Amino acid sequence: MAKRPVIGIVMQSQSAIPGERPAAWLMSQRYIEVLESFGAVPWLIPLLTNDSDTLREIFERLDGLFLAGGADIEPSRYGEATRPVCGGTDANRDAVEISLIRQALESRTPIFGICRGLQILNVACGGSLYQDIATQVPAAIKHDFTAAQQHLDRTAQVHDVTVKAGSRLADLLGSAVLPVNSIHHQAVKDLGKDLIATAFSPDGVIEGVEGTTGGYVLAVQWHPEELVETTPAMRRLFSDFVTAAAEHRGD
Repeated sequence: MAKRPVIGIVMQSQSAIPGERPAAWLMSQRYIEVLESFGAVPWLIPLLTNDSDTLREIFERLDGLFLAGGADIEPSRYGEATRPVCGGTDANRDAVEISLIRQALESRTPIFGICRGLQILNVACGGSLYQDIATQVPAAIKHDFTAAQQHLDRTAQVHDVTVKAGSRLADLLGSAVLPVNSIHHQAVKDLGKDLIATAFSPDGVIEGVEGTTGGYVLAVQWHPEELVETTPAMRRLFSDFVTAAAEHRGD
């Protein structure tokens, strides 16, 4: 019997509150549950920034790397000063994810990223980001549809994306244009090395990227994990990634 593929998910920092709770690492249950439902074994990766040997041993046990949503990325990672519009960041998460992404690219371990995951993939490949779409992209549509502001839940499909014909993303989604949810205020500015943009929002913001060197590298700017119950196309994003991880394992 073939073993299920092991998918790594890097956690995020939670600061201590003196007298209430210690510092912690955490990650949304939703990503873990969805990956498990598609046959993966999710493996939460701690932010051991001073222990590269342990991180390397963890990576060697992975069949795929999943890049989840979360905090903004430190602008210093792409050579910029931090603007006031940049949100909270997690330097340790940035460091661990960039290290693992580069190992995955080198070994052709499959990568799938969501929201921040697309952004950190781009930065790891030498690209840059808009620290805030609303203030840096002329004529931008709204992208940061948070529940607290718009009284919407995370499944609300609020704008369309156009997908590049002939791309892996187009094959999986089965449509040239489809509606997506949108819960972000940062986005790709300059595309990183060995990446190609394969989906766009109506204002030209990049909504999907893929690798160009032969390995499995795919990332989207929206949150398909919130849409798997209602949209078959979103389920295919996860099933394709888990299948690629299983094939990389070689069972």
